[in-house]
Amino acid sequence: MSSPTRNPRKRQVDEDDEVLSDHSSPIPSSPPLPSSPSRPFEDEEEEIHDDIQDLNPSDEEDGEDLMENIEGDYRINEAQDQYDLGDGNIDDEEYEELDAATRRRIDNQLNRRDELMSRGGRSRSQAFLDGDDDGDDEGRLDQYGLPIQRRRRRQLEEEGDGMDELEEIDPFNEELSLESLSDIKAPSITEWILQPAVSRSIARELRSFLLEYTDEKGRSVYGARIRSLGEVNSESLEVSYDHLAESKAILALFLATSPAEVLRIFDIVAMEATELHYPNYSQIHQEIHVRIINFPNLMSLRDLRESNLNNLIKINGVVTRRTSVFPQLKYVKFDCLKCGAVLGPFIQESHTEVKISFCTNCQSKGPLKINSEKTLYRNYQRITLQERPGSVPAGRLPRHREIILLSDLVDTAKPGEEVEVTGIYKNNYDGNLNVKSGFPVFATIIEANSINKKEISNQNMSLFSEEEEREFRKLSQERGIIDKIISSMAPSIYGHKDIKTAVACSLFSGVPKDINGKHSIRGDINVLLLGDPGTAKSQILKYVEKIANRAVFATGQGASAVGLTASVRRDPLTSEWTLEGGALVLADKGVCLIDEFDKMNDQDRTSIHEAMEQQSISVSKAGIVTTLQARCSIVAAANPNGGKYNSTLTLSQNVDLTEPILSRFDILCVVRDIVNEESDERLASFVIDSHMRSHPNTELGDDFMGEDDEVMEIDTPSKSSRQRRLAEVNKQKEKEISPISQELLGKYIAYARAKVHPKLHQMDMDKVAKVYADLRRESLATESFPITVRHLESILRIAEAFAKMRLSDFVSQSDLNRAIKVSIDSFVGAQKVTVRKKLQRAFMKYTLPTRRS
Repeated sequence: MSSPTRNPRKRQVDEDDEVLSDHSSPIPSSPPLPSSPSRPFEDEEEEIHDDIQDLNPSDEEDGEDLMENIEGDYRINEAQDQYDLGDGNIDDEEYEELDAATRRRIDNQLNRRDELMSRGGRSRSQAFLDGDDDGDDEGRLDQYGLPIQRRRRRQLEEEGDGMDELEEIDPFNEELSLESLSDIKAPSITEWILQPAVSRSIARELRSFLLEYTDEKGRSVYGARIRSLGEVNSESLEVSYDHLAESKAILALFLATSPAEVLRIFDIVAMEATELHYPNYSQIHQEIHVRIINFPNLMSLRDLRESNLNNLIKINGVVTRRTSVFPQLKYVKFDCLKCGAVLGPFIQESHTEVKISFCTNCQSKGPLKINSEKTLYRNYQRITLQERPGSVPAGRLPRHREIILLSDLVDTAKPGEEVEVTGIYKNNYDGNLNVKSGFPVFATIIEANSINKKEISNQNMSLFSEEEEREFRKLSQERGIIDKIISSMAPSIYGHKDIKTAVACSLFSGVPKDINGKHSIRGDINVLLLGDPGTAKSQILKYVEKIANRAVFATGQGASAVGLTASVRRDPLTSEWTLEGGALVLADKGVCLIDEFDKMNDQDRTSIHEAMEQQSISVSKAGIVTTLQARCSIVAAANPNGGKYNSTLTLSQNVDLTEPILSRFDILCVVRDIVNEESDERLASFVIDSHMRSHPNTELGDDFMGEDDEVMEIDTPSKSSRQRRLAEVNKQKEKEISPISQELLGKYIAYARAKVHPKLHQMDMDKVAKVYADLRRESLATESFPITVRHLESILRIAEAFAKMRLSDFVSQSDLNRAIKVSIDSFVGAQKVTVRKKLQRAFMKYTLPTRRS
């Protein structure tokens, strides 16, 4: 074998001599740490590769006499005679010992490499000699604990098969096991995931998760979801975080801490899994987006901090504003107008614009133009998410965040809807913010991954367990369940059964009707509480805010017309006009509570006329003509003129409310503070007992009952038995006041609103018609507020609410009788004292006690 032609430079021969003398020993079984200085002149490495065969002569006759010109090896060379004995070459760090399994795996890989290289006619010493050409890279570990990848050599490329086999067993490119992924050998999880071997291992595990995860019945969960995804041509695949944490916990950890990197891999794997069922699906959608659901870590908007940046988070709130849908650059391609070459694609980042300064084809500086035909776009929309009004601490302003919706998530939420958003918390450079604050600060946004609406109409059986449903059905069969529900309303307030009945009807509500899709009749029940101060009107409203599934509280003096309905404002980023929903829009599918209703301006009060009857808000401002949904019941509290209700005057003389708005309230409750010694004494004892039971140190109350300080030194068993006895007494008293616990009552109301829709069937319509006719006649005779057809509809709505309290599918005659009694009491209670008794006698035939349901 003749030696190849080479450039006979003495310096290279000298270096080769040093290499030969340094590596005459065979390769150890595990990679040694470097002990010799790194080679200079690495730019001449390719020429040194050509000289390797000269150092491996196949025949001694063709070789070179190394003893010739031996004195030249000892010439002084200032450039090369330098040795770094510092930190650059000597590694004094202590490393953790490899476990037995990892060491055996690496040894097997090295032995296999040696066998492959020996098959090519080279000995172990020659293989080690070749490895030195990489500048001492052979056997070294990089900062992530992985062997440094071998560089390609011309000789191995010529050998062909040997090179392919060597690449297949390269430790750097080898995939890791699921257990090895948890051993993070990088400064951060993100850097660890970006390693090629780790990324491939994660993709392999995610692929097996999508294809192999089964439920308790052995059925493939995500196989069925992928098939249904193709049936509707969707591009989103919902993946439960609980499933991933259950089967592959380390991947769930990676997803929570580095969601952007893991989701990028997950999307590719989801597309591959989809193409197993639909091979040509990429022609419909270029990529599949994995949507994470059931993420456990629910946070508040005001709890987001720097530690949550770039992590996966889940927040909830109410959508107050959204922009139009814009196209956003995803992959950009440029045309060189000088040579006509198409450059790209370049990935467009969210916070920086892609710019290139020269053409890689003709090396000119342009001019360059974006190729709009080959550039890929995606849908882009921003919404503003605000804290739920009921969750804002007292004295604080509600926080809000910008949410970025991409691809098929656009237009999934509209103003007024309460949603749960799972996404990535990111920072975004804002130049205006820096100008105002004067130092580098970043605005924060949330890039949404999935959105879940929390509407009561969308509640399905999955939100209520079978055990809870059985409990609700069992409770509905109890005798006198309607009276128990009414008694459980606002247990801290004494008496006022008529108000509690009205509030209960409003919370359960009636059944909305849609006539041929052209005309809708509301099912919500509006209630007006009018009366003297100190009669717990505001306390009733606060109770409704706590017990209702969705409630918005406002006061008449602090609420304007646009604050209650909707406002139009200019978006600071896009400079376009956008809608921002008010209190009635935010309370959609819930309850809107308005205190101090009489303090509102007439203009502001008339703005809610449409919302109270048609349950919509029409907006025509700044070129925006639209209608917003306001499907909510309104519970308002008002004080009469002069502060105290005068029974000798009519309702219209006692309060400055117009007839149009009075007719929109289904139930009117007039509350009078009447001096009565017996009822006042019962009220006082109830209030005192409530204060005693609600005291934070109730369990120590008996210890302070006129005793000395020595009484406090009680043995523990006696003290605990006394506390248990006192707790049982308090529990018994609470049962007498509230037969149903408040937690169970709240779930019962939500279940009834979502699942029960009673029908009007076999009712005494003649009785309803006669009641309506009598009420109309008496309203004209007494000159009180007028009775309209709205009040007839109110009777039917209230009857449906009573049927919902029983979880019944049909409205019974008993429910109708109760509804008639509520309507008549509302009408009679608002009359002057001179005609009240007369009306009570006239309507006695309708209000006689009926059998309890």
